[in-house]
Amino acid sequence: MPTERTAVDRRDALERGAVAERLVGERLQADGWSVLERNWRGSGGEIDLIVSRAGAVRFVEVKARDPRDPTGLDAVSEHKRRKLVRAAEEWLAGQPSAPTECAFLVATVDFLPDGWSIALLDDAFDGV
Repeated sequence: MPTERTAVDRRDALERGAVAERLVGERLQADGWSVLERNWRGSGGEIDLIVSRAGAVRFVEVKARDPRDPTGLDAVSEHKRRKLVRAAEEWLAGQPSAPTECAFLVATVDFLPDGWSIALLDDAFDGV
């Protein structure tokens, strides 16, 4: 059975993740992307955000990071990448037409004592 501290940490991580996804969605919209889906779930897994702009689609994985944690793209394991690829393929199969371009984008949100910062890594890995 999880300890109370573990449950609190897990809840805090979920809340931080939800805030990070909202911040990244707002940033991408400010950059001209339209949010098509939030937390899309398929049999292959979940995609945090699916966005489009000018016929291009990005499958976005959001990582909320503690500023003391130097990982970014490394936080997306090979296993997670495979799940994202399967989910993206499933989402694409359900669309009436194929996008002109699609790729994966990893967004890291660092929560700092005086705010937050977002780093975007477009075309983060091959897959679709």
